[in-house]
Amino acid sequence: MRARCHISWYMDITSLEERIAHLLRVTDDLSDTVAHQAKEIDRLTARVEMLMMREAEREAEGSGGIVLGDERPPHY
Repeated sequence: MRARCHISWYMDITSLEERIAHLLRVTDDLSDTVAHQAKEIDRLTARVEMLMMREAEREAEGSGGIVLGDERPPHY
């Protein structure tokens, strides 16, 4: 009976080690994903800021008009 208890305990430890290894791998994958997303957010934030500055300059110049598909330019 003592041998059976020892085997059961060993299997429990092995099972826990496998679960911990899986959790560590998932945690590492999630960490990589979050780091990638943070870089992408930073890049997109910089682009939005650039576009906002460009639009503010356009509005300040007074040439913020939008030309739609088939409209003729004003000099026609």
